[in-house]
Amino acid sequence: MKYALIGCGRISVNHIKAAKDNNFEIAAVCDVLPGNMEQLLKKNGLANNGTGIKRYTSYKEMVCVEHPGLVSIATESGLHAEIACYCIKHGINVIIEKPMAMSLRDTDRIIELSEKHNVKVCACHQNRFNIAVQQTREALEQGRFGKISHGSVHVRWNRDRSYYTQASWRGTWRNDGGALMNQCIHGIDLLRWMMGDDIEEVYGVVKQQFHNYLEAEDVGMAVIKFSGGSIGTIEGTTNVFPKNLEETLYLFGEKGTVKLGGKSVNSIDVWDFTDETGHGMSNKGLEEATANVYGNGHTPLFADMVSAIEDNRKPYVDAYAGRRAVELVLAIYKSTKTGQPVKLPLDDFSSIDMEGVF
Repeated sequence: MKYALIGCGRISVNHIKAAKDNNFEIAAVCDVLPGNMEQLLKKNGLANNGTGIKRYTSYKEMVCVEHPGLVSIATESGLHAEIACYCIKHGINVIIEKPMAMSLRDTDRIIELSEKHNVKVCACHQNRFNIAVQQTREALEQGRFGKISHGSVHVRWNRDRSYYTQASWRGTWRNDGGALMNQCIHGIDLLRWMMGDDIEEVYGVVKQQFHNYLEAEDVGMAVIKFSGGSIGTIEGTTNVFPKNLEETLYLFGEKGTVKLGGKSVNSIDVWDFTDETGHGMSNKGLEEATANVYGNGHTPLFADMVSAIEDNRKPYVDAYAGRRAVELVLAIYKSTKTGQPVKLPLDDFSSIDMEGVF
């Protein structure tokens, strides 16, 4: 697979590693700052010009010259939709880092164009591929939980001033959003996916408690009424002192209880079912070793994307999944702005609509 990367910042190392793990032909990288490209390639043993990897500061030029079969987009979030739409119009399959876009209008435009041009779009919610998450999803699909009562996700992390000053777009409504849209959207995706996707109503509150040099929130909480009758709660923050504490997902059913934990839902802390088997017992205490909070999911996500292209099927985490995660965050934002519960499906709303809230 001929591959190119657009955006060589903090998360790009996971994209390059996934491309290498899947034996992609890495044709080019692109970033407006040449130093970012060199640093990324050097870190991954790819800086030597003998690798044949081209460097571009214009993604449009890169697309037109290289014609890759697959591009991943890892720029600031506010540019995701613009770049994705350009690539799609040129017949290129795309993996888009979370969040897929900053407005529902843009997510819908990406979906519309991908279907028109018959290309695949994958939303990069790589934690769906965590071993702990996959085991839980299998139990859910087998009906082992019985009726779901409720579920919750907690993302209790730390981001200090030094993190935000690394890039001027961080913490802005136009290009990033706050703790829920950036750091917590993976957990939010998992909660909605596990609880059945269909939502009736959301009530949420986001605030800016400690990071008054940002535009966006550093803590958010929400209550969700799912269409099947279950209830979900969300707690997400970057205010935990002095470092990342946990990302946990709880599911409570009439016949089963699971708690996924660790820094990035990479471990199984509780695994109890009425129909427990010998195989299932091995899930108790399961912990997948990870190098950082991004986990190991990029590599299987990239592999699945190639398989989806070759087999002409939807990726495991398709553009609709990406849209649903964005919709839920935006619903919480809108609820904060209006002070009222928000019904879903949500009419078009954008993170930019939150400008001036704080």
